[in-house]
Amino acid sequence: MMSTRRPEHSAPPAIFYNSTEAHKYTSNSRIIGVQVEMADRAIELLSLNGAGLVLDVGCGSGLSGEALTEHGHHWIGIDISEDMLDVAVEREVEGDLVHGDIGQGLPYRAGVFDAVISISTIQWLCNADQKTHNPVSRLYRFFTTMYACLKRGGKAVFQLYPENSAQLELITKQSMRAGFQGGVIVDYPNSAKAKKIYLVLTNGPLITVLPKGLGTEEYNRKQIQFGSSRDSKLTGNKLPKGSKEWVVSKKERWRRQGKTVRDDSKYTARKRPSKW
Repeated sequence: MMSTRRPEHSAPPAIFYNSTEAHKYTSNSRIIGVQVEMADRAIELLSLNGAGLVLDVGCGSGLSGEALTEHGHHWIGIDISEDMLDVAVEREVEGDLVHGDIGQGLPYRAGVFDAVISISTIQWLCNADQKTHNPVSRLYRFFTTMYACLKRGGKAVFQLYPENSAQLELITKQSMRAGFQGGVIVDYPNSAKAKKIYLVLTNGPLITVLPKGLGTEEYNRKQIQFGSSRDSKLTGNKLPKGSKEWVVSKKERWRRQGKTVRDDSKYTARKRPSKW
């Protein structure tokens, strides 16, 4: 158990993730690095075949959503903090954003998502921030509505920070009660600093063999190869943000999503002179 006070013990998430806290996710390189690393790992554990529509639960400022975009997926994010969503809008993320409390259930039609990811969010439902909040009921409501909006055979990956084994059992028990099957993967179990816990769920056939957690020599060899090829792809092909090519590419993606976009012209991405 951590010696410092846990965020969920400080205040409800809508209050804790205020404007000051939200902007750390654009200015603190350590926070950004850790969030993106965990999102990449969650996407890897999804093992999606081709591009899909993914729900990002607790999307925050859109860091995990950007990782989904980098992997070629479309995504919708939901978060209870308006300040975090404001930061995501400022950062011009590709996904659609929804303000909502996941403990009240997910507001989506049946079978719409190919997969679900969530980074550092689900443990917040274990706390009763109001007199009417019942952690068991809120977890069950969340998992049952997620089960419904996930396509048959879909998979969900949650990176979480359970306070103790009882809390982890509470979360997994409610997911199984809602109809999910799966298990827990622990990366670097012997490292207090690097240890990460992932809950992998499916509403389809039973997952007979879960992927191995990071930390074994065999898996590390695979990760070195995977990481090297991805780094090469990102550094070699990623367009500079703000360039004309980047703007044109982004407008084209918006057109494919059915959004109204101005026509390209010789003035596209050209910087406007200051009025002063």
